[in-house]
Amino acid sequence: MGDYTNMSDYYDVIMTSGYYDYPQIVDQLLKGQTGQRVLEIGCGTGLILEELAKRQSQAVISGIDLTEAMLKIAQERLKSYNNVSLSQQNVCYLNLPQQHDLAFSYGGVWYFVIDGDKEPFMVSHIPDHQANCQGLERVAQYIASGGTLLLGIQGPHHDYAKPISNGMVYSQKIEPHADGFTKHYFLNDGEQRLMAQTIQYRTYSFEQAMDMMGAYGIAYAPQENRGNLFLGFKKA
Repeated sequence: MGDYTNMSDYYDVIMTSGYYDYPQIVDQLLKGQTGQRVLEIGCGTGLILEELAKRQSQAVISGIDLTEAMLKIAQERLKSYNNVSLSQQNVCYLNLPQQHDLAFSYGGVWYFVIDGDKEPFMVSHIPDHQANCQGLERVAQYIASGGTLLLGIQGPHHDYAKPISNGMVYSQKIEPHADGFTKHYFLNDGEQRLMAQTIQYRTYSFEQAMDMMGAYGIAYAPQENRGNLFLGFKKA
């Protein structure tokens, strides 16, 4: 899985400078029945979970992430919400106390890219194929029968640089390779480079992703799609 330690100190300011629209993400999550037990896979600094917890005070909400530095920020952000629990976990060895009615990831471990009329393809933060299968198998074990898995939708990745809300310049560079791509993240304050982070991603065609999930009882369920932000899947 991708470790975002180098980015953790700057993650919030980058993500809230137009990278993601968190209220809209939660709007889409709540368009369908979420159930009472909700899991975010790759919760980062807790920006989605905070918005969700504000609106779903009766739900039992869990979040996992690999990066300790990100989770520390999330724990501070969410400390006033008694219905939220966080744990540092590698999804390939996921171990939770209960199953969930809804599991979701938006830009976390897995997500889908849609480029115009082309078929969606799945992007994974896990570069190894067998580890991807293992992670999907573990996630499936913690989704209740009839439960929902929502995986985020993003546009195509490309190189760019832009100022963010504090005047610094965020940039990213994409390097394609046979099994996916490498993404380099940078943050500069004038001539000073404050942050550099490199993550390896693996990609799968839509058919490959469906075959992988289908092996663990998870099937594509278009009726569960949430606008243009999530593709929906059901656990048998």
